Amino acid sequence: MESTLVKDLMIPLEDYATVSEDATLADAVMALEEAQSSFDQNRYQHRAILVHDKSGKIVGKLSQLDVLKALEPKYGDADKLKRLDRFGMDGAFIRGLIEQYGFLKKPLQNICQKAADIRVKNIMYTPSKGEFVSENAALNEAVLQLLVGQHQSLLVTRGGDIVGILRLTDVFKKVTDMIKACAI
Repeated sequence: MESTLVKDLMIPLEDYATVSEDATLADAVMALEEAQSSFDQNRYQHRAILVHDKSGKIVGKLSQLDVLKALEPKYGDADKLKRLDRFGMDGAFIRGLIEQYGFLKKPLQNICQKAADIRVKNIMYTPSKGEFVSENAALNEAVLQLLVGQHQSLLVTRGGDIVGILRLTDVFKKVTDMIKACAI
């Protein structure tokens, strides 16, 4: 892994699902579907959509969780409760709070209308500084970034431009292949 570089495992930007920040949630879902259909079927499928601005610059990500959260208008309030389980609050307690405050009531109701009305720029996630890695960085460096930040992916840069994405699933596959090679 010492000699493996990020660019050896990254998925080039042109092979990944992308959508404009002005697109709708429905547009984003269709872009993901289209990218999945043309992607190498022997690799893990994409689990996010990269978001670009009018100039084509990547400005955000839209994860599977972001899509589901967008369907519940009150999720922003419920999001404050998500870490209660770390403090010993069990599922029944959290469900009680959700019921008491009326969170997550029929998020799938009127799903087609919601998907047509929700704009990607309003629900996308803007990556932090720790979510970027140079294409020439050693894979060891990227693994540390993934671990420390608990990220599912890193945006790969060349100069100041984003040229691809390094996914945790691909890093995991590389590591497990290395472990299996030891057993031979």
